[in-house]
Amino acid sequence: MPDSSGPDFGNHETDINYLPYTDEVKAKTDHLYPKVANVIPELEWRAHAPFIAAINDLKKQKNAVILAHNYMTPEIFNCVGDFAGDSLQLAKEAARTDAEIIVQAGVHFMAETSKILCPEKTVLIPDLRAGCSLAASITGEDVRLLKQKYPGAPVVTYVNSTADVKAETDICCTSSNAVEVVEYAAKEFNADTVLFLPDQYLAKNVAAMTDIKIVTWAGACEVHERFSAEDIREIREGNPGVIVLAHPECPPDVLAEADFAGSTSGMSNYVKDNQPDHVVLITECSMSDNVALQNPGVNFVRPCNLCPHMKRISLPKILRALQTMEHKVEIDPEIIDKARVAIDRMIALPLVRQSMYTHERAPEVAAIEARV
Repeated sequence: MPDSSGPDFGNHETDINYLPYTDEVKAKTDHLYPKVANVIPELEWRAHAPFIAAINDLKKQKNAVILAHNYMTPEIFNCVGDFAGDSLQLAKEAARTDAEIIVQAGVHFMAETSKILCPEKTVLIPDLRAGCSLAASITGEDVRLLKQKYPGAPVVTYVNSTADVKAETDICCTSSNAVEVVEYAAKEFNADTVLFLPDQYLAKNVAAMTDIKIVTWAGACEVHERFSAEDIREIREGNPGVIVLAHPECPPDVLAEADFAGSTSGMSNYVKDNQPDHVVLITECSMSDNVALQNPGVNFVRPCNLCPHMKRISLPKILRALQTMEHKVEIDPEIIDKARVAIDRMIALPLVRQSMYTHERAPEVAAIEARV
């Protein structure tokens, strides 16, 4: 229970400026504001800064690091995150860090992945409700039943999945390495069919890039599946010449309308390397803010599909997690041992391709439904 003399950090709706903006806070945070000044007004910054100062002080005191996913809001991503990136990057940083405490600024399956890779460390998730519609779509029992139905087919599981699902998996993947992982699994297990779980759209989009037969699951990200091909056409009509970058969790017809499809890191790198005049990222809202801050010469169109789960993570909740050491992620050691094998196999593979494909491959995407 929160201290009755202080703010109720446990209630998402009360995440407001409870800490004063003092001269000491100003001195500790002034050097950070230029990182976010283009997207956070000064008045709003004065509400964030006290929490940023307190969090960064506590991290040093407790030997803690914060892993910030690309979908975190700019004040978290740029001002308290020690490592930032997509799921694969954060998994690698979790495995490498010497910190005793890991705070996952992301959703629960990411915190579980950090715990699997670092079972001896304390892993905290600031809000237990920060889940994932995709991860919630499948269980370990579901995977066991699928393996019975398709004996001998290797199981490739997207990292957006729970620990018990990973424990039933041969190798994990992210959206940035899914094609390579599918082809590796087919070759390693001498199979022409791969179970690719749980994202049906990522599976279909991967199928456009390989001859391996893919069996999938009816899971989806509630953010990305809301985008439609019509949305993309309307964006182009209203913004002539805009470059469209889409996440491969989107439906195939969306990717068929895009100029480039790739992971969050793939999209970020595309903008950095190509510096388009106008660009739109077909993914979660905060990604555009963070990439825009890194590329001030690029104009961003911002269609807004928020992830309600990611947005449960806030500065006050991160501070409360460090103060109270809640909420600790605990996983059965047997599950950890099994899931670790699948994640380690993924991390050991080199990343060859960061994009799913470019617009020239759209005809292949339009024809893949029957192959999955």
